[in-house]
Parts: sequence; structure tokens; C-alpha cells
Amino acid sequence: MRPLILLIPLLTAAALAFADPNPAEPALPLTLKRAVEIALAADGSPKVALAQESIKEAEAKKLEARGALLPDFESSLSDRRQTTNLRAYGFNFVIPIPGVSIPSLVGPFSIFDARATVFDFSTIKRYQQSKVNVEAVKFDFDATKNQVADTVARAYLTALRADAALETAHANVDLSQALRTQAVQQKDAGTGTGLDVTRADVQLANDKQRLVVAENDRRRTGLNLMRAMGLKLDAEISLTDKLDYKPADIGAIADALVAARQVRAELKAQKDRESSARLSYTAVRAERLPSVGASADYGTIGSELVGAQPTYSYGLSLRVPLYDGGKRDARRAESLSQYRQEQTRTRDLEQQVELDVRLAFDSIHSAVTEIETAREGVTLSENELAQARRRYQGGVANALEVTDAQTRLDRARDNLINALYDYNVARIDLATATGRIREYVNQ
Repeated sequence: MRPLILLIPLLTAAALAFADPNPAEPALPLTLKRAVEIALAADGSPKVALAQESIKEAEAKKLEARGALLPDFESSLSDRRQTTNLRAYGFNFVIPIPGVSIPSLVGPFSIFDARATVFDFSTIKRYQQSKVNVEAVKFDFDATKNQVADTVARAYLTALRADAALETAHANVDLSQALRTQAVQQKDAGTGTGLDVTRADVQLANDKQRLVVAENDRRRTGLNLMRAMGLKLDAEISLTDKLDYKPADIGAIADALVAARQVRAELKAQKDRESSARLSYTAVRAERLPSVGASADYGTIGSELVGAQPTYSYGLSLRVPLYDGGKRDARRAESLSQYRQEQTRTRDLEQQVELDVRLAFDSIHSAVTEIETAREGVTLSENELAQARRRYQGGVANALEVTDAQTRLDRARDNLINALYDYNVARIDLATATGRIREYVNQ
């Protein structure tokens, strides 16, 4: 008993030595909701991170524009030594006393100067434009999150279709293996032929080849999903949802159109860009109007720091633009053209939103009918295959009838997968068209 006890540490050490130093990490279980949450996180999709930085940039530009409305304090400190020619300033002193004169060149002497200057310029329109730009960028950020959610939802759905296709491929291989076994049994019993076995082998080989393609497609769709989520491509994921049919009450198309016009972040951002262009045009047009400015200057000056005397100045200025070579008119025409372009883009986007909603409604109705037809096709194909197998086993039909029925069942299963995929894609299209894609993935 004692030798066995002594062997336990040695066996444990040997097991640790031969153990995998880099054990595989468990697969990350993913629902559609969780996948979108990961993509929208701060370290998720790069598109979201870039959109967040765009908001910070717009906020900084707004503060920069606001700064033009506030006093600008500038201070200076200088200490220099110079000479000055008084005659250059119009001083020409003549003293009628012999031997007494005032030199025209004075200095060198020292000057100490310290003062602050205040400027105040009226740029209200441009500040208003900067605030509207911030709102537009924020709506762009919402639009970006919706786009990322849409992309992840589609990638997740594509991976679900690949999962369903892989399961179907396994089922087809199992069915082909069972039919081959039946063909061999029929041949051994004298009611089948070698040709029947060969046909079964061909069908089995075809189904195995389709299985390899399905496995590769599953890996490819998984990589695309991880890329859309911003995950490392060497991660392992496991989809917990299934490709299925969930009836949805989509309501009336008129209500969906109203909701889309009110909710779509892209449309809100475009309307803000139109408002920004209008304010820019108004600001350029206002350049023709007179402007009033105020200035103030206060400081100390003297021959040295100690004993310097305060000096000040203040005043108002009136600026009346007269002629600048046509540059102002050109800027006004340019800003007016930009404003009209944004108006056109707004109208075009409104038409696109309506088109997206109408197409999504049509796709959902069509996909529902497609699913019903595909399910009926699967049921009929399964019944046909069962009858063909019974007829073949009873000796009243050959294996070709079974192979044909099997082929039609394979096609019917593929049709059902495609119908379910089309239906769920149509639901994503409708959620995106109405601006509620994130609500959809959270259901």
C-alpha cells in the first residue's frame, strides 16, 4: 500500500507534464442581443469608436465658435532698450538761446510695458451653426450604432443559416448512409442489384461533399460575425439561437412610415445638416451688414518695473463693408448652393426611407408565404421518401425512385432554410427601415 501512495505524486507530475500547456478556451455563448451589445461596447466595433470621437470633435468646434463671442484676454510683457529720432515724429525744437539745443536723437533708454487687451466680435450665426452641427453628429452616432446593430444582426442570421445548413447536411449524410445500408441488404436478399448500391454510394459521396462545404461555410460566417462584433478572430463562439419562424405583428404600413420619418437617425442628422447649411448661408449673407465692435486696452508703462504708470484706451468701431472684389458675393452664392444641395439630399433621403419601409413590408409578406410553401414541401418530400423506401423494400420499386425522393427532400430542406432566412432578414430590414433595429435585437 505504501509504494502506491508514493507513486501518486509521480503520476500527478507526469500528467501535468503531458497536459496541454495552452488549453482551448471555452466557446463564448452568443445570443443576438449579446452579440449586438458586444459590438456597441466601447472596445467593440471600430465604427462606434470613430463615431464617438466625431462627437468630441464637433463639441470642440462648438467651444471654438463660442469663444469668438466671449472676451479675448491677451497679455504681454516686454522690456527693451532703444533709441528714437524725434524728428521722425515731427518734433523739431529750436531754442533761441546760444549754446542750448535739444538733440533730435534720444536715448538709449529702457521701457517696461505690461498690458492686457480685450476683443469682442459678434459671430452669433456661426456659433448657432456649430451647435446644430453637434446635434447632427450625435444623430450620426445613433445612425452608426443602428448600422452596426444591423450589420451584426445580419451576420448573426447568416451564421444561424450556416448552422441550420450544417445540421441538414449531417442529417442528409445519415439518411444516405441508412439508404446505402438498405440497398446492401436488398442486394444480399436478392431483391436489389449492385447498381442500386452504386447509386447509394454516389448519393452518400455527394452528401459528404456538401457536408464539407457546409462546415467551411459555418467557419466563414463565424469569422465574419466576429469581425462585425470587433472580437478577435481566434475566439470561439457558440450561437444559442436557432433559425426559426416567430410570427410578428408588423402593423399597418402607414404607421410604419410615420414612425420611420420620426425615428430614423439618418433623417434627423440630414435635417440638422440642412439647418446648418441654412445658418451658414445666413451668416455669409449678414456679412454685407455693418458691424459694431468694442475694444479696451489697459496696462502699465515706464522706464522700469517699479514706478510704471497705468495707461488705458477704449473705444467703439463701426465696420461698413463696401466692396471686396466680389469675394463676398461668391461666398454667398457658394453657401446658397450648399444649402440647396442639403435640401435635395433631405428630400432624397425621405424618399429612400419610404422605399425601405415599403420593400420590407413586401418582403415580410412574401417570406411568410414562402415559409408555408417550404414547410409543405418538406412534409410532402418526407412522405414521398417514406413511401419510396417501403416500395423499394417490398420489391415493387427500384432504388432510383428512392434516390429521386431523397434528392427532392434535400432540396425541400434547403428551401425551408432559405425561406426562414429570408423572413428573418425581412424583419431586420423593417426594423432598420423604421429606426428600431436596436429594439428588435433586444426582444
